[in-house]
Amino acid sequence: MDILVEPHWLADHLRNSGTVLLDATLPPVGVVPPVDTRARYLAGHLPGAVFFDIDELSDNSTNLPHMLPSAETFSRQMSSLCIADDATLVVYEQEGVFSAPRAWWMLRTFGARHVHILNGGLRAWRDAGLPIEPGPVQRPAASFHATLTPGAVKTFAQVQQMLAQGAQIADARSAARFAGSAPEPRPGLRSGHMPGSISLPFTELVEDGRIKDADTLRAIFTAKGIDIAQPITTTCGSGVTAAVVLLGLELASATDVTLYDGSWAEYAQQPGAIIETST
Repeated sequence: MDILVEPHWLADHLRNSGTVLLDATLPPVGVVPPVDTRARYLAGHLPGAVFFDIDELSDNSTNLPHMLPSAETFSRQMSSLCIADDATLVVYEQEGVFSAPRAWWMLRTFGARHVHILNGGLRAWRDAGLPIEPGPVQRPAASFHATLTPGAVKTFAQVQQMLAQGAQIADARSAARFAGSAPEPRPGLRSGHMPGSISLPFTELVEDGRIKDADTLRAIFTAKGIDIAQPITTTCGSGVTAAVVLLGLELASATDVTLYDGSWAEYAQQPGAIIETST
């Protein structure tokens, strides 16, 4: 089964007992006042969907944003949401392509075997004339047994070694932040980039609220000088949009793709980190 599923396919499988829908919408960065995505979920969501709060489901013992929790913690969190690791999980978001790929990556990295993304999200569902429902959702009890996939997550030390070896690292932040000409949204962090990394703004992989098709993605990667037959690690500001690029790479048939979870939020504050600019 493909990573992406279409609205009418999902509508046909909606009532299958093994299918669980997850609204994984994070508030857009820099919008004031912040968007209350949980309130939007409660106002209207896909039938039976559970709210997958990426902020709450991250490691909140660190000052780094959106870091993966321990497998034990994630098991407990998913079980409290009544989500089983062997369920067919379909993740979506309310607008655009931003945070659903992060939820897809988290679930898959912790051993969920059947994880998909609704192509076009809530907007595509509405545009197809399909129903939504308001309010919280109660699900039958279920257990999630998380096991971290070996090698799926890169650390700062591993990234340092990769940079020394000239490995492929794709940076999903904006071109201006990569160049060092625009500030980082997190106070106290310099903008710029890792030496030898490749600027690949996640927005270039998205069009009209959907991720682009595989052929177009492959053409973009080729134009950026990325060899999808070789290992690639993705990074961004906080590990969220790095998952959009990782998704695009997998749709383009890359087979060895990992994610630097600490991303720029960690890298830029490390004493040994080299930061380059293009200004």
